[in-house]
Parts: sequence; structure tokens; C-alpha cells
Amino acid sequence: MKIHYQSESKIATIRMDDGKANAMDFAFFEEMNQSLDRLENDGSKALIITGRQGYFSAGLDIKLMPTLPPAQVNALADSFARTLLRVFALPVPTIGVCSGHAVAGGAMLSLACDLRFVVDGPYRIQMNEMMIGIPFPSWMLLIGRSAMPAQFFAEAFLHAKTYSPEEAVEKGVSHGLIKKKEDPLAAAMARAGHLKNLNLHAYRTSKKRLCAAEVERVLELLKNELPFTDL
Repeated sequence: MKIHYQSESKIATIRMDDGKANAMDFAFFEEMNQSLDRLENDGSKALIITGRQGYFSAGLDIKLMPTLPPAQVNALADSFARTLLRVFALPVPTIGVCSGHAVAGGAMLSLACDLRFVVDGPYRIQMNEMMIGIPFPSWMLLIGRSAMPAQFFAEAFLHAKTYSPEEAVEKGVSHGLIKKKEDPLAAAMARAGHLKNLNLHAYRTSKKRLCAAEVERVLELLKNELPFTDL
């Protein structure tokens, strides 16, 4: 198992831990969606997504992708988009706790959450697609524009700026710093406690009005933005 789910006091936790960099592959997305199914069925009122110490996620499995035929690369890219857009549009409040490095798809998963916190340490937070030659699909730009302060969007996405945890907080990429001596999950639980008091019907309705049309739009665009569009 790469994804571990639990719910306590109406706050659910998804913890990513493959013992390595929490790289995203087909199994990762299948388990993530299974956890999101559980979340939507067990009455939890908020969700925390975190990783293991040292790594939130390094994003898509770059060792796997060159071994896949074009149709499977497209299938992985489609799963990536639909899973992160599902997190982005979840009908409960979400908190991303970057427990370590968050690169490319890992950083994007954090940005898909309503609130983001970072653990202090020698960690890298970066959207590095412009350095490795991958154009951003519209769905990633949607999430980025929704989460990033406008004045720092270009440097983060188009210029592949690398942030330390402190810099991420300073630039508004993250909402707060969790100190090294703090337990990340306990700290997130404490900061998420007030979210349980929100009216979930009002939240769900507002969230849908906020992003449903945009999510539908970028999913339509995705058909022509997959890595291999001539299949």
C-alpha cells in the first residue's frame, strides 16, 4: 500500500508512504481514489493530506514513464489530472501538509488543497516542468492560479522557482510553517479543528459554484493536451 487512510474526530488523513519519494504511478492514483471514496462515504468533515518524513511527493514516476507505450503514458496523465482535480473540487475542506520535498506533481497535489502547511527543513518545493521540457496542461494552470498569489505565479510556474519551506510561507505558496520539533499531523489537526464547524452543505455548494465549470472546461481541453495527442 502506498496510501494510508484513517479518520479520527471527523478529520480524515491520507498519508502517502511508499518508503521512498512517493512517486505517482497507476497504483498510487488507484489507492488515492479509493481513499477519497472512503472520505466521501464516512462522514468526515475535513481532510489532511501528508507524506512521510522527508518527502511529500516527487510527482509522477519519471522512471516508469519512459518504459510505457504512448497510450499508457496518456492513461497515466489522464489519471493524474482527474485525481488531482478531484482533490481540488472535494466537497470537504482540505489541508496539505508538506512533510518534505514537494516537486512537480507533488507540489501540485499540495496546491490542490484549500490550505497548505510546510514542515521546516532542507526541503525543496518546486514546479520544475519548465526545466524538464513539459508544457503545463490547462488543468495544472487552473489549480496554480487558484492557489498562488498572482504576483508570484509566473516565477513559480513559468520560471520554475525553487522554494525552501520558509520561502514558500513568505511568498504565500503555503499558509504556515510547522517547526521541526512539532508533530506535523498533530499540528495540522490543531489548525484544522475549526473546519469541522463549517456547514458542509454550504461549503459543498460554494465549492461547486467556485470551480465546477472550470474543472469541466479543463477536462475538455485535456483531450488535446495529453502527451500523445495523435493517438
